Amino acid sequence: MNILHISDLHFGPRHWDGNDQLLLEKINSFDADLVINTGDNTTDGLESEFAQAGNFLKGITCKNIVSIPGNHDKRNMRAHELFQEYIDNSEIITISKTIKTSKENLFLNLEITKVNDHFTDINFVKTIEIENKKVLVICIDSNELYSDDGYVEKKVLKAVSKVIKKMEYDLPLLLTHYSVLGTDECPLKNSARLIDFVQKHKIKHVFCGHTHELELMRTNDLYNGHKFDQYMCGTLSSRNHPNDDNMFLYYENLGTKDMHLHVIRIFPEGDKLIFKEEKVF
Repeated sequence: MNILHISDLHFGPRHWDGNDQLLLEKINSFDADLVINTGDNTTDGLESEFAQAGNFLKGITCKNIVSIPGNHDKRNMRAHELFQEYIDNSEIITISKTIKTSKENLFLNLEITKVNDHFTDINFVKTIEIENKKVLVICIDSNELYSDDGYVEKKVLKAVSKVIKKMEYDLPLLLTHYSVLGTDECPLKNSARLIDFVQKHKIKHVFCGHTHELELMRTNDLYNGHKFDQYMCGTLSSRNHPNDDNMFLYYENLGTKDMHLHVIRIFPEGDKLIFKEEKVF
């Protein structure tokens, strides 16, 4: 199974000046069974930005594409609806408003807003058949509306777990915008909660973005006997760090002994794009 990983498109004023069509041609040249997109599709969560991001993603020829939101995508109260309209309309796992929660703005007050849906989190799971295996892609919304810090709601994770228990699969993958292992100026404030979720479902591969930096980490819980790898991708849009953080990742034979990881860095030069590929292992 081959996976191509992109992140942090930032359509809008932070989107890069590189040629998107040339980038799509390069992305489509890889033999990917699944393309994952770990958030920040927009800069300010505007409808025009969601539309641009959606058009870009439609240019990817891989039949299996899974996208999640990032903190920049949740900067207005219609963001969750716009994400489903333009990016990914998978069925959302919801909880009752009567359940006591601690995540800010998880529910909107419909008496003072005109949005159609008052639940703002975008959590879903999707099963994809790849090479006679059922791959379960678990998408957790670690973003909080109007905030650059991450937060996951315990009651939501519990609801997702109930759905997972009813499903049959061979390999679980977790997609979340924020790192569960690293640190950042705007971190996932309760990452331990998500790490417990990873251990509970024996997830061995976690994919994220957010920082615009490459970070590859492996953790081994010596007490609980569970280990997992976290892959943090850079960005496809950076204007503030143009030297080496524009990139995407390609995982070849994921989950096997023959797995290889490739970093493809992107350097805009006028109307051209220079790609430099590095095989990490």
